Amino acid sequence: MVPIRVHTVLISTQHDETVTNDEIAADLKEHVIKPVVPEQYLDEKTDLPSQPFRSLCQRWTSWRCRSHRRKIIIDTYGGWGAHGGGAFSGKDPTKVDRSGAYVARQAAKSIVASKIPDKEILKIVTENFDFRPGMIIINLDLMRGGNGRYLKTAAYGHFGREDPDFTWEVVKPLKWENPSA
Repeated sequence: MVPIRVHTVLISTQHDETVTNDEIAADLKEHVIKPVVPEQYLDEKTDLPSQPFRSLCQRWTSWRCRSHRRKIIIDTYGGWGAHGGGAFSGKDPTKVDRSGAYVARQAAKSIVASKIPDKEILKIVTENFDFRPGMIIINLDLMRGGNGRYLKTAAYGHFGREDPDFTWEVVKPLKWENPSA
């Protein structure tokens, strides 16, 4: 996948009650977004942080208590793969850490099953998988069954089981020309 532009930058942050939302948004743009996101990917349509940010003084502990979940490292490959350490559980499919991991899993399984040569992987993945968040949800049918289907992931994790609800475990037939066939 080759990036074209950044559609949205979403930053969840908290701050001291003396800092205004406008100040925090300006600081995030100047000190976080500009140094991290290459300028050519930002344009007038890029949605930058503007939502109200939660002050640390506003019931922080009750808000924080709800967000403790089993960490991704437990639910994925037990430390074999590197990632930031967030969580899947408790998140709906619109959260790309969850849906993105699911489509990456399906892509990886499909590539291995198809025996694609390393030099062809990027081309084949680009032609066969749509990594836009909305399309991941549609293509893997992640909204089907509501939260009930995700309750199964609480025992034995999200990966490595044959279950009709785990659509990300289904190997997708890939369109590509196999020169050795």
